[in-house]
Amino acid sequence: MTVEQERRRAARAAGVAIGRATATVAGAARGIGAGIFMPVPPRPDWQRRIWARRDPGFSDALMWVSLLAGRANVIMQLARPGVGHGVAESRVESGRADLHPVKRARTTFTYLAVAYRGTAEQKAVYRRAVDGSHRQVRSTPESPVKYNAFDRDLQLWVAACLYKGGVDVWHQFIGPMDPETAEAHYRAGAVLGTTLQVHPDQWPEDLAAFERYWNDSLERVHIDDAVRRYLNDLVVKDDLPKLIRKPVNDLALLLATGFLPQRFRDEMRWDWDDERQRRFERLLAVCSAVVALSPRPLREFPFNVLLLDLDRRVRRGIPLV
Repeated sequence: MTVEQERRRAARAAGVAIGRATATVAGAARGIGAGIFMPVPPRPDWQRRIWARRDPGFSDALMWVSLLAGRANVIMQLARPGVGHGVAESRVESGRADLHPVKRARTTFTYLAVAYRGTAEQKAVYRRAVDGSHRQVRSTPESPVKYNAFDRDLQLWVAACLYKGGVDVWHQFIGPMDPETAEAHYRAGAVLGTTLQVHPDQWPEDLAAFERYWNDSLERVHIDDAVRRYLNDLVVKDDLPKLIRKPVNDLALLLATGFLPQRFRDEMRWDWDDERQRRFERLLAVCSAVVALSPRPLREFPFNVLLLDLDRRVRRGIPLV
């Protein structure tokens, strides 16, 4: 057998293995994690073979397509009143997403890049920068709920939302995980909280414990009118040029609503139906094909660039957040 024939045989075998893994994960989805993570959609065999050859780790979910789920993840985070009002009422104007959306996106995406791919030194320096910003985020006597940016319970919720978002992106654009891989990636996900103030012991022990934590936390989810207005303004931009306003806002709303679990759609009072679901799935199928064919530097953009930018800012003494 020639080298080329051996390569093709291995690729076919990998495709079959991933197909079996899909069935395994689909069955597992009816048990641990049922109703929490987005289901794995069917994808062509050629995409499965590509990802099988790459043997991706969980941080490989940090791709440009993960930005499509960004607004939905922010909504989930802010659905806890302490987080929602802490952000909506923030007196740190330089970090407000409604006033400086590009800067806020940069700092959030840099945090993800640092948490998953950063060195110990990069994590330490970014933690100090975020801590400095968080010191100013605390409730006032006029606040309808009490909050503090250093509240470890709220930070755990934010980390849980980021982890869930990472799994959803993986399912949509990479494929299924067998149970062993899913548990390994879950343990790796703890860095999303421990990079800040979350203690390692706070991170639920395994996926089954995470499912219980998530379902229990849903009892504390509530988006009131003030936070809902703030979140709507993040998704739907009325100040866009008239020519592009409707198509851009329609796309943003489709993506934000599509990546949200129904509970959060209800909190936002956003409609969803079979036709919207079909459009959402068609869009993700196209993006899935594009990202599978993308070379690694393009696939990992902007997270790869943001780590370089972090080092540049540290060298030149430029604020990080």
